[in-house]
Amino acid sequence: MGEKEGLQRLPAEDLFAAEIRALIENEKYPVPEGWRMSPRSVLTYICGGKAGKTTITPKYIGQKRLVEIAISTLITDRALLLIGEPGTAKSWLAEHLTAAINGDSTRVIQGTAGTTEEQIRYSWNYAMLIADGPSPEALIPSPVFRAMQEGTIARVEEISRCASEVQDALISILSEKRISVPEISLEVPAKKGFSLIATANTRDKGVNEMSAALKRRFNIIVLPSPDSLEREMEIVRSRVEQLAGGLGICAALPEDEVIEKVCTIFRELRQGMTLDGKQKLKPPSGVLSTAEEISLLAGSMALAAGFGNGTVGDYELASSLQGAIVKEEEADSKAWEEYLENIMKKRGRRWLGLYQECRELNRG
Repeated sequence: MGEKEGLQRLPAEDLFAAEIRALIENEKYPVPEGWRMSPRSVLTYICGGKAGKTTITPKYIGQKRLVEIAISTLITDRALLLIGEPGTAKSWLAEHLTAAINGDSTRVIQGTAGTTEEQIRYSWNYAMLIADGPSPEALIPSPVFRAMQEGTIARVEEISRCASEVQDALISILSEKRISVPEISLEVPAKKGFSLIATANTRDKGVNEMSAALKRRFNIIVLPSPDSLEREMEIVRSRVEQLAGGLGICAALPEDEVIEKVCTIFRELRQGMTLDGKQKLKPPSGVLSTAEEISLLAGSMALAAGFGNGTVGDYELASSLQGAIVKEEEADSKAWEEYLENIMKKRGRRWLGLYQECRELNRG
């Protein structure tokens, strides 16, 4: 790891280097051109299993069939589009797919309103351009450009947040599988193994709706939200453990009861109904995704480590819940207060401490 020690966030291929190495060393099936391991080994890396004597931890906890379809898509000449609600592990799955297939998940473009066509294709070193004119040395290739040259996979995050002209630049790339640089009469064809994984948030559907022409270039997979409280707890527990280890937070991992309370609160507010279906609730304005739960629990651990006894209790949890749920002061505060008084208060002794801490914060 050497020079990468001390980095705040390591890419997946470094975090799970031992698992990837074990899968490659124990490979038993044909490996597609440009890949480091077979589709079956990629599936084991994503969903968990064994490689020789090495235990492979699951990276995505969900429907195995969806992962099989995603992997199969990347063997073909079609690109892959992962869509779903916030927190359904779209980016997480995309990163781990590229880490397993190529050993490099860093060919990524983050889609925003400010993303330009140059970030999809190529740009120039303008000092060199002015001094010497267009030349290969002055060319700055985009992550997609480099992926085409190398026969690897590039990622485009939040593609629906990109402007239509940026999305249109992808149509020709995915259709022709080449990039033209007319300034220096250069044509860069994609090597075998090149593909693209894009993600899109269903909450952002109306920002820059993808055209039918662009959608046709993708095989679309919808990643569902966790289908049960137990599945959601499993996802959150796994990711909090990984995140806390990476950040070096000196606190005990939250107990199952703490995780259960957070997941219960989030599921009920997200669905606008108690888990038993007996009482309707006013949902807050926020997304309340599993990603928010993971961040909330990591924040609670940081509070416990820095200002508590190293164990996440009701005080730390209440502080983090308040910030995660109340995004728009007036509307969300009312929804949260109604939940506290009508639901949490009536759940008995197990919830009493958390209710009291949340009430105290609300009064402040």
